[in-house]
Amino acid sequence: MKDSAVLLIDCPDRRGLVARVSSLLYERGANILHADQHIDHELGLFFMRVEWSLESESPGAAGFDMEGFRRAFTELAAELEMRWNLTSSRGRPRVALFCSQYLHCMADLLHRWKTAELACDIPVIVSNHREVEALADFYAIPFEHIPVSADTRAQVEARQLELLGRHGIELVVLARYMQILSPAFVASYPAAIINVHHSFLPAFTGARPYHAAHARGVKLIGATSHYVTEVLDDGPIIEQDVARISHRDQVEDLVARGRDLERIVLSRAVRWHLDRRILSYGNKTVVFD
Repeated sequence: MKDSAVLLIDCPDRRGLVARVSSLLYERGANILHADQHIDHELGLFFMRVEWSLESESPGAAGFDMEGFRRAFTELAAELEMRWNLTSSRGRPRVALFCSQYLHCMADLLHRWKTAELACDIPVIVSNHREVEALADFYAIPFEHIPVSADTRAQVEARQLELLGRHGIELVVLARYMQILSPAFVASYPAAIINVHHSFLPAFTGARPYHAAHARGVKLIGATSHYVTEVLDDGPIIEQDVARISHRDQVEDLVARGRDLERIVLSRAVRWHLDRRILSYGNKTVVFD
C-alpha cells in the first residue's frame, strides 16, 4: 500500500467547500486516492474525508510536502470555520487494550493485529483480572494487572492514565472491560475510547443485557461498538450488527451467538478508527466508506 495522508473535515455547510479543498490539494501536487463527503441538512453541517498519496509520481522527485500543506490549509480552515485533522499512514497509532475476564474480543483483535489487518502498535494490555495474561505473553505484549474496587477506583484510574501517557497511547479499546470509567478518565481521551456493548443499543443498556433480552422475548439480539462518553452506553455509535433468535434459545444460546457479533462490531470500529474513517459530532458518527 502507498503511504498516504488523510484529511478529515467538519464545518458549517456552504457552497464551494469541495472545490476549495480539492483545488488546494491540486495546487500542492497531491494525487487524490479517495474522497467522500456528507451533509447533515438538518444541522447544516458538512463532513469530508480526503486521502492522497505521499509518494512522488516521478522517479527521483520529492514526495508530498505535508508541512507546507498543513500551513496553507490552516489558513483556509480558519476562513471556513473548519474543525480538521490531518494524519499520515507513516505514523502508526498506539493502542491500549483493556479487558476483564471475557477474552473473545481480545483474542480476535490480537489475531487481526498480528495478521496486519489492524495497522497500529499495541504497547500494553491492561486488565483487572489475570485471565488475559497468557494471551498477552503469546503475542509478546506487556501486560499490566491492575485490580480495581469501589474504594480504589480513583487511584487505579490515576495509575492507568499515567501508564497510557508513558506509552504515548492515542486510542483505548475496551474489549469487554467490565468497569465504568469516570468522567475525568473519559475526558482525557475524547472520541478515542471505543467500547463494545453486548446489546443493540439503545436497548438493554447496563449489565446482563442478554438476560434482559431473553426475559423480554426479543427475536433479534445485537451488539454495538461506540465511543465512550461520561454517560453509560450512550456514546456515538460506530457499528452495530444483529442475529435472529427464537423462543427455543436460552440465555446461554444468546451469549454464544452474541460473542460473534461482539467480535465483528468491535474489530470493524477499531479498524475504521485506525483508517481515519470516522467523524464524531454531537452524539452521532459519520463513517466514510
